[in-house]
Amino acid sequence: MKAVIFDFDGLMVDTETPAYEAWSAIYREHGAELSLSHWVQCVGAADLPFDAVAYLAQVTGRSLDRVRLTADKEARKSSVCNQLSPLPGVLDRLAEADALGLPVAVASSSSAEWVHGHLNRLGLLSRFRLTRTRGDVARGKPHPDLYLSAAAGLGVSPSECVVFEDSLNGLRAAKAAGARCYVIPNAVTTGCDFSAADGIFSSLASISLAQLRQF
Repeated sequence: MKAVIFDFDGLMVDTETPAYEAWSAIYREHGAELSLSHWVQCVGAADLPFDAVAYLAQVTGRSLDRVRLTADKEARKSSVCNQLSPLPGVLDRLAEADALGLPVAVASSSSAEWVHGHLNRLGLLSRFRLTRTRGDVARGKPHPDLYLSAAAGLGVSPSECVVFEDSLNGLRAAKAAGARCYVIPNAVTTGCDFSAADGIFSSLASISLAQLRQF
């Protein structure tokens, strides 16, 4: 282990639950339901395999204003996310990486504006050597590009990196890059098949980098 790479959404801050709840509320207002099994397909991905607006139009048989609905979802999501703190263990693992002399990076399918905005809000941006977001690479997760770019920026091989993820698309991206990947599921992703992960933990507080170095 020569470096550590963190996903952001759902791993460092639980922004995934507010996103799902925002769309769920909009669906209910249109007399429909958004199942978690449909929504989880797009968690962690850049090019969403599930289109929430198109699916709502399909199930309601109505023509919908994509721009207005998306803006509505973002407003609802942001009003919650802007109040969130880091998830358990995030600060501990960052402090541990610093103590061990391991550089850390963020690799996220979200925009730089979103990721940097929250890291700045939490006072954490300076703790990372670099960030890679969806505008930095040609393909987002589940493709390996974000993790390949982050590893290259840190000056290490992907196989020398430990990746922390919360989504199936993120796990697929990390493994495709050749990195070791440990998954911390959240309320939205807990039902996914993470059997390809190198380990699954309840939170970042339940594992240490020192322990992972021994694996």
